[in-house]
Amino acid sequence: MDPIEQFQEEVERNIVGLGRDTDVQALSRIWVREIARHKWAYNFAWLGRPAIQFPNDTWAMQEIIWDVRPDLIIETGIAHGGSLIFSASMLALLEFCDAAESGRVVDPAKPQRRVLGIDIDIRAHNRKAIEAHPLSARIDMLEGSSIDPETIAQVAKAAESAETVLICLDSNHTHDHVLEELQAYAPMTTVGSYCVVFDTIVEDMPDDLSGDRPWGVGNNPKTAARAFLADHPEFEVDRRIDHKLQISVAPEGFLRRIA
Repeated sequence: MDPIEQFQEEVERNIVGLGRDTDVQALSRIWVREIARHKWAYNFAWLGRPAIQFPNDTWAMQEIIWDVRPDLIIETGIAHGGSLIFSASMLALLEFCDAAESGRVVDPAKPQRRVLGIDIDIRAHNRKAIEAHPLSARIDMLEGSSIDPETIAQVAKAAESAETVLICLDSNHTHDHVLEELQAYAPMTTVGSYCVVFDTIVEDMPDDLSGDRPWGVGNNPKTAARAFLADHPEFEVDRRIDHKLQISVAPEGFLRRIA
């Protein structure tokens, strides 16, 4: 057997085994529960900007971006901008690799692949830092509620010219808000790509971890994703990603469009 194929088969066996190991899955949830009390996700940055994400999820996003090869990534929720910078850097790498294969020269001032971030409140200091970043030419930001019809219309217009669209939802985590986001943005996801719903882990955590936030057990991104999937068979949960990661804020949140 080809050694590359042999290694990949071993990886697949590992992932299947993790999917069957309920003890490891339970331990993973316990670890996430306890580390969340320390705001562990706040500790990481991407190319100089804070990115409030688990490293495992960021690695999964890198694999998705490489496989899907989007020319537009739409993100709800900007915060400090680390996720936008991450997406922009991945798109820049895609263009570099494409250019290397074709012999073309990439003009960094005229990027073909872009990321669009949406937030109801883009803080002035965060906007300034994002716009000053070397990758800012790839980033567009839209201030407004992600579920406002005007915002949705502007995003839909941006998506019209994109061949492949990847969606990331990470703003207000209440059931109703996320469900409205899914209904608005999931249809923009191209077949074979993903609509990723972050912080579905809220459903699996004690309510006290949500503090005074308006979301919690029974009212969160996972309940919204499940409600959305019940009426949208064109999407499915990519459980292979859940099994592979174990440590994740987005279990059942990697929604792949299959039709």
